[in-house]
Amino acid sequence: MRHGAPAWQSVALPDEAATLALGRRLALPLARHPGLVRLEGPLGAGKTTLVRGLLRGLGHSGPVRSPTYTLIEPYEGLAVPVYHLDLYRLADPEELEWLGFRDLVVEKALLLVEWPERAGDRLPDPVLEIGLHFRDSEGREARLVPRQEALARTLIQSLAGESSGDGS
Repeated sequence: MRHGAPAWQSVALPDEAATLALGRRLALPLARHPGLVRLEGPLGAGKTTLVRGLLRGLGHSGPVRSPTYTLIEPYEGLAVPVYHLDLYRLADPEELEWLGFRDLVVEKALLLVEWPERAGDRLPDPVLEIGLHFRDSEGREARLVPRQEALARTLIQSLAGESSGDGS
């Protein structure tokens, strides 16, 4: 994660169901405090799976595709507009201009960005950074670093309710 940021909260993700559940728990806090979310981690770490859970938590029942080739997948009609971006195939940060990224930033929306490092310094400050990493034989781990105090307080409440069930 950027600048060696320490994890504010680490969450074990032993399987896909746990990754989806974490996404659902992040949905309400991020709907209340939208902005840019940096999703970092190697290929196959679960970034799109986390996004799928988050979108389910916001009420989206349709398909959730990885935007690897389209670069941007919009989701409207939710509590907050959501744009899922995958910048892996971005050859140059200037391509963000061609994608209309500047228009997305001014909107009060949730921008979920995979491979944010491909954008260079062209992204605004994030509200949350999520690093997904493999943990030997124990599945994966998510490291959360909120960048806004209000979001951090809301996340504490949401993550504390993790044992109460997530409706799966």
